[in-house]
Amino acid sequence: MGILNPNSTPNTPDGSLSIRRAVSITAGLFCGITLSLHCIQPNHTSASVLAEATTATTQPASAKTTHPSLPPKKLQDWHQIGLASWYGREFQGKETADGESFNMYDLTCAHRFLPLGTWVKVTNLHTRKWIVVRVNDRGPVPDTRIADLSSEAAHMLGMRGRGVTRVRLDVIDPKAAVEIARLDRIRMARLAAEQSTTAAGN
Repeated sequence: MGILNPNSTPNTPDGSLSIRRAVSITAGLFCGITLSLHCIQPNHTSASVLAEATTATTQPASAKTTHPSLPPKKLQDWHQIGLASWYGREFQGKETADGESFNMYDLTCAHRFLPLGTWVKVTNLHTRKWIVVRVNDRGPVPDTRIADLSSEAAHMLGMRGRGVTRVRLDVIDPKAAVEIARLDRIRMARLAAEQSTTAAGN
């Protein structure tokens, strides 16, 4: 029987097994940490893509299409009575809801839901003056008002000094609207000339 060297490591099956176990555990932990770090970025990216897709599908395509429109048949006999205001120089040149530049000297108006391009007869219920305007913008902002007229339209209705006036809106057949608007300009110009003559005579 030989003598054991106290400085030598016993070569037993149990010792080899312990070493292999330690190496396996260390390797497993290393692989696990590596995979976890590798998976963090793809998961984050997927979440971002999903969030962007959700946002894109839940947001309206355009703010200009958030207002309901009336069916053509209901527009024929449609009218509305309420307060109208006007806007002018501070919005001059800014883009309207239909994409054109606002011109305070055009006969136009803003309405919440009438289809853009609709021609509307606006009657001042205090003076009975009326004009024909085209809807090219959305508004007005206050819920207590039904329309926002251009500065020129308000001037022709004699309401610019009042700021807010009670009016009636009637939808006009687009086939006749242009001719009505032309005749209306002539009528209002003649009325203004008569008023100037009367004022000069006094």
